[in-house]
Amino acid sequence: MKVELKIPAMGESVSEAIVSSILKQNGSIVAQDEEVVELETDKVNQVLYAPAAGQLMINVAVDDIVKIGQLIGYVDTSVAGETEQPPPPPAQESKPLAPPPAETPVRKTASDFADELKTPPQPPKQPVKEGSETRQRMSGLRRTIAARLVDAKNNTAMLTTFNEIDMSAIVDIRSREKEAFEKRYGVRLGFMSFFVKAVVHALKEVPKVNAYIDGDEIVSVNTYDIGVAVSTEKGLLVPVVRGCDALKYWELEKTIREYALKARDGKITVDDLQGGSFTITNGGTFGSLLSTPILNAPQSAILGMHSIVKRPVVVNEKIEIRPMMYVALSYDHRLIDGKEAVLFLVNIKNNLEEPARFLLDL
Repeated sequence: MKVELKIPAMGESVSEAIVSSILKQNGSIVAQDEEVVELETDKVNQVLYAPAAGQLMINVAVDDIVKIGQLIGYVDTSVAGETEQPPPPPAQESKPLAPPPAETPVRKTASDFADELKTPPQPPKQPVKEGSETRQRMSGLRRTIAARLVDAKNNTAMLTTFNEIDMSAIVDIRSREKEAFEKRYGVRLGFMSFFVKAVVHALKEVPKVNAYIDGDEIVSVNTYDIGVAVSTEKGLLVPVVRGCDALKYWELEKTIREYALKARDGKITVDDLQGGSFTITNGGTFGSLLSTPILNAPQSAILGMHSIVKRPVVVNEKIEIRPMMYVALSYDHRLIDGKEAVLFLVNIKNNLEEPARFLLDL
């Protein structure tokens, strides 16, 4: 029996994909659910699995463009065992190369020498050393990321405001509760859940930050679906944690953890990436002390977290060593005024420095 292998649906906005790699060659024997083809879209990559065990027959090649629902092959379940490989082609005997013909000397005239004197000497070309450069095709995901970043820079009036947060209270809570939290809920207590809750509180206070521009209209978003940037080997992905205002801390941490694992394994779907109105990115994971995050269009603002570094600060007229974090809010100045951006970031700062103020509200 021949079981068809078709291109599955990959989200409402995806109509086609590119065959990025063939994981099992045509004619090979595969097990059921074995990875056979990797597809690449402008949003995510997706692996196709063998629908049954048998001999794989596919009719596509790397870089082919395929449509959703297209039949690209089948698995013949009546065939089992190893396929025969064609014998290698016989080696061809090398023949000695004939010496190149001698070049005929060219006689130069007086006018030739005059023309050479008029032409400025050209610097010699530097030869490219073997192995000094490599080239590879840019992935569809990387091309989309590049296009979106350029679009955000060219089509928004992006500004960034900065502040710093004394993380002492959050660090103390996390140190004191992390073991009991993990034992009770099966997930670690990180810093991101505190920032998500602080962002939700600030969005309620400054709702324009939770809006975006669509043509000549301002679209106000009344839900709190927060994108949390996740770094992968193939690029930055921003899965959306939905209904953050109603989620508990352990639910936030669990959802963020699940998205990180899906991103690492290449199992993020288009639906996971759609619908967010605000994004949080954490460059501190990689040691960044300060950066200017770029907008995740069509959103109007993005919060950048950074490394927690112990620094001397003035507290109650005394110098103390505190764990400090620089934060950055990039925003679209067409929609959000500087005052609103500053107040939004200060709201996050105040609530994280005194978490009891917003823990009671949420």
